[in-house]
Amino acid sequence: MRVLLVGAGGVGTAITRIAARRPFLRHMVVADYDLARAEAAVAALGPDQAERFSAARVDASDQEAVAALLRAERCEVLLNATDPRFVMPLFEAALAADAHYLDMAMSLSRPHPDQPHALTGVKLGDEQFARAEAWEKAGRLALVGIGVEPGLSDVFARYAADELFDEIEEIGIRDGANLTVDGYEFAPSFSIWTTIEECLNPPVVYEADRGWFTTPPFSEPEVFDFPEGIGPVECVNVEHEEVLLVPRWVEAKRVTFKYGLGEDFIAKLKTLHALGLDRTEPLAVRSSQGTVEISPRDVVAAALPDPATLGELMHGKTCAGTWVKGTKDGAPREVYLYHVVDNQWSMREYGSQAVVWQTAINPVVALELLAAGVWSGQGVLGPEAFPPRPFLDLLNEYGSPWGLREQ
Repeated sequence: MRVLLVGAGGVGTAITRIAARRPFLRHMVVADYDLARAEAAVAALGPDQAERFSAARVDASDQEAVAALLRAERCEVLLNATDPRFVMPLFEAALAADAHYLDMAMSLSRPHPDQPHALTGVKLGDEQFARAEAWEKAGRLALVGIGVEPGLSDVFARYAADELFDEIEEIGIRDGANLTVDGYEFAPSFSIWTTIEECLNPPVVYEADRGWFTTPPFSEPEVFDFPEGIGPVECVNVEHEEVLLVPRWVEAKRVTFKYGLGEDFIAKLKTLHALGLDRTEPLAVRSSQGTVEISPRDVVAAALPDPATLGELMHGKTCAGTWVKGTKDGAPREVYLYHVVDNQWSMREYGSQAVVWQTAINPVVALELLAAGVWSGQGVLGPEAFPPRPFLDLLNEYGSPWGLREQ
């Protein structure tokens, strides 16, 4: 399998380190707007990987350039490791170049113009699902949302429906951590651009008798007890792809996503919003080079440390998982399927901090299943559309086991 990986940031670099250990990969072209960053990701793998990995420069917003690179490098798959702004040009470039496509975040949403905290506007992934017929006709697969959340969390939902429950009342993705970063008062462990997007947009909730609807940000707080020593963390509703993906393939009466943010993190996000620093529309700003246009959110990102560089300063664990409530053989049942990564372990084994490594392992597992023909399909499909057991078994084989806790 020849893969074009677009994005050599924290997640992209972790993908190369994981994929380098697996024999299924014939060649991976690591492409980034910053060629030096792509070259650094490849060089870090060592000279013995020089034939399997190469670096290239590409602008992820330039659909034609990406399609041309796919063709020139004879890549069968495009793996998108950029932030969600670039989903659609990369998604369309893959289709134009007759390649398969994987991403870890879906096309962006737009709130309802009149009732943003009650009704959905453009939902996450709507633009991609609108193109499903074109992908089906081309005989190509766009596997969307195949990170950890969305991704592994969706695999857990399908596994629960297939093997653990006869009827599901609620599926709730619950994400929490006890990570700390030395020397920083505020240092998000994942892309602040993406974090602002998902945390300040109206969260989406699904109910079978109502469909998709929205609530105010940070709604419905609850304390969830996370495993492996993380403990109780207050979680709140956040906009996330699982709520838009799971109901398409898994029957459940209710689907939610709640993230353990903490009061301090929420307060800082609210301040950014109040100051307009969460905006993506460019502002005219005076500089030594004259007036330039720049997005306030990009300024925030530039002012904060790169999450990929924080690994040596981070301590603790991160947990992604899927809580499921329903019945089995006529009796009530409640489980939490989860995946925990200890930052000390991921740094020691891969040189990648826990949050980006946990995201990165899942698309590599999916690529291996696709290369082997264990997973296959056409059109725009989420992880729920595929058999879950091969994925979970291969995750164990990668040395990163998952867990199941009866609640």
